[in-house]
Amino acid sequence: MRAAASRSALAAGLASWIAPARTALLIVDMQADFALPDGACGRAGSDLSAVPAALEAADKLAIAARTAGATVIFVGLMATPAEESAAWNERLRRRGDDPVAVNAVCRAGAPGAAFVGPTPAAGELVVAKQRYSGFHRTRLDAELKARKIDTLVVCGLTTECCVEGTVRDAFNLDYHVFVARDACAAYEPDLHAAALRTMEINFAILASADEIASIWSATA
Repeated sequence: MRAAASRSALAAGLASWIAPARTALLIVDMQADFALPDGACGRAGSDLSAVPAALEAADKLAIAARTAGATVIFVGLMATPAEESAAWNERLRRRGDDPVAVNAVCRAGAPGAAFVGPTPAAGELVVAKQRYSGFHRTRLDAELKARKIDTLVVCGLTTECCVEGTVRDAFNLDYHVFVARDACAAYEPDLHAAALRTMEINFAILASADEIASIWSATA
């Protein structure tokens, strides 16, 4: 009964909560190196089986957001040598990883950093980041405030890493945060499920891409 009541409350409130004038769709790290079989993670053996469905759901959200007039923002890792962290690299070495190989993922200007699935339309904001969170030392917060946006719908890769990192910071910055649960993916199903549950308990409201897209389509 409680779960049914919760879903009913979500359906009743969602239209006003994610009204296009106040909301941005954040698409996080849907990039070739994270998403494609010939990208860095695919070549390294990551299980990408959940990624295509998430890309498709995110593309549906982007189309619905644009049609309704909601802001669409792409956040992506654009790694540069100048932003490499000594602490980051030392952690990689201590766990037996190769910092050179890891830092080559989504290198700025390289094919692996290109967005896949939904891609930026003309005039849409692209925010480059160097760490997990889209807010860490970026202009994202300032750009959102300049647009008078107080609500975020977040999707992307991977659920337990850059999506969750961005959602945590967004909540701590006092944004209303929604996560499109099926427009996110991880390379391990248990990590995806655990991250969604963690965000649902602490930082965000979860909804499906269809639920969100239908609200935006109705307001277009």
